Parts: sequence; structure tokens; C-alpha cells
Amino acid sequence: MHLVIPFAAPLSNAGRHALGALTLPALESLLTRLAPAERNDGDEYQLSPPHERVLGKALGWVGADGALPWAAQAAAADGIDTGKLAWGLLSPVHWHVGRDAITMGDPEALALDEAESRAYFDAVRPLFESLGWRAAWGAPTRWYVAHESLTALPTASLDRVEGRNPDLWMPGHPGAGLVKRLQNEVQMLLYTHALNDARESEGRDTLNSFWLSGCGVRQPARHAAPDVIDTLRAPALREDWEAWAEAWRALDAGPLREALQGDAAWSLTLCGERHAQTYIRQPRGWLHGLRSRFGGPRAAALLKEL
Repeated sequence: MHLVIPFAAPLSNAGRHALGALTLPALESLLTRLAPAERNDGDEYQLSPPHERVLGKALGWVGADGALPWAAQAAAADGIDTGKLAWGLLSPVHWHVGRDAITMGDPEALALDEAESRAYFDAVRPLFESLGWRAAWGAPTRWYVAHESLTALPTASLDRVEGRNPDLWMPGHPGAGLVKRLQNEVQMLLYTHALNDARESEGRDTLNSFWLSGCGVRQPARHAAPDVIDTLRAPALREDWEAWAEAWRALDAGPLREALQGDAAWSLTLCGERHAQTYIRQPRGWLHGLRSRFGGPRAAALLKEL
């Protein structure tokens, strides 16, 4: 078994303060039985966050930063025939326009049901199809587009942009010009659309833009995917560090404590915003006893290195 834990460590001062106050006894015990293995180094400005890089490599995919075909994989899972086309995930979002900056919200926060999502999708679909793109609806917050320009277009993961200024993460790739044009056209179309008028009258956020990510042609999974525990994601992205710490404690008391009970071969990958570190299980012996005697590695210190 291979467990992957995204958002295991934050970079913000408030997040690091919460991390420093955490007590994670199961993780502490696990780390006395594990040996550091592969490390995936990067930085917080890469388009693909560490957990996506780890998962892509585990699946046997190839692709540059920001160019792993998550959209095609998700589209196929949603029952769409992806063929040999290059697909992108089109996430409907609300951009909060402030005095000094724009912030992109969580697509799930729009609380779109199927009927409302399909109505929005049908409204913007002609803008793409008129330029030779293919568009397909997968789920309320999962729309898909296909076009040859998406074959090697690097884009920032939703996990990089949510809660941040999307302008800072817009693709600088030469092939991104058409995407930016379509984004502007969608924003103008929705600005005065009846669907948004209805949401505004009810005091709800409008759907006023989209984010494109996960572009590329579908690649086969050459290996089994690891088990991903993503319970830290939502509180980390909204920077609710109290909830994030509580989610860590629940993870420690649940899946990680269960992992202590068996002797089967398994590995653990902890992912921060820059790096990911994999640990593999080793036989219990003198080294385990020595680590236990001297307290073993400190979980918080190791997490801060991510």
C-alpha cells in the first residue's frame, strides 16, 4: 500500500504556527519505522503541486510542469470518449474582484446543481465550438474542452490558484492566447446573463469565469495509483488552520494509526507546497529500537521541510 497525503505542510506563518502546535503520535511512531526514500523537490511557484507530480510519476505518465493530462483522465471517468484528442478541464468559478486584486474561489462553493450547471455550460459552449473546440459536460464543476492547442499547454493546477490571484498563474505559453481570449468572452457573456442575475438576487456568488487545467492527451496508467487522503486540502486552501489541524489529528487517529497495526509492506508520501518526501517501511530491528530510544524524528520538523 502507498499512502499519499497532500497539503501535509503549509508555508504561511499562520499555517506553520498551527503545524508547530500539532501533536501527531501515530505519525511520530510511524516515522520511527520508516526510512526516507525518494524525494520530489520543487518550489511553490511550479504549476504542478508536489502531490500531482508524485501521482503522475506513480501512474507512469510523462509531461512537463503543468502538462499532466488530468483532464483527459477525469473526462474518461465521467464517461466521455476522449479518443486521441487533447483535453482540458474547464472549472466554472467565481472571481472575487477586490480593490487591489482578484481572488479565485472554490468551484464547489458555487453549489451548482446539475440543472444550473448545464444551463451555464450551454450558454458558454457556443463560444468554444465556434472556434473549432469540442466541449463536453461531465459534472456540475467538471466541464471539458478539447482542441489541438491543448496538446502541450502548461497550466496551473486548481490547487495552486484557488484562493489566490488567478492573474499571477495565467499561462505565459505562446499557445495560451486563445484561452485568454475565450476567458474574456465568457466573462463578458456572463456579466449580464439572466442566470447570474438570478443568483445575485438571491445573494449568491455569480459564476463569472473559468479556470483551465490538466491539459493533454490521455495517457495510460502504467502502474496502480496510490491511495490519496485529501482531507487536508479544503481547510488548507481556505487557510482555516484550526480546521486543518483538526483534520490532521483525525488523519493521525484514523488511517495512520491503522497503518501501525500491520506488518505489510507499505510506503507513505507526505506532500507540502514545494516538495514531497516518500518513506518506506523497514524491518523492525535494532535501528527501530535506537530511534525509539532517542525519540525518533520529529514529525513537525520533517513536515516544515516540505
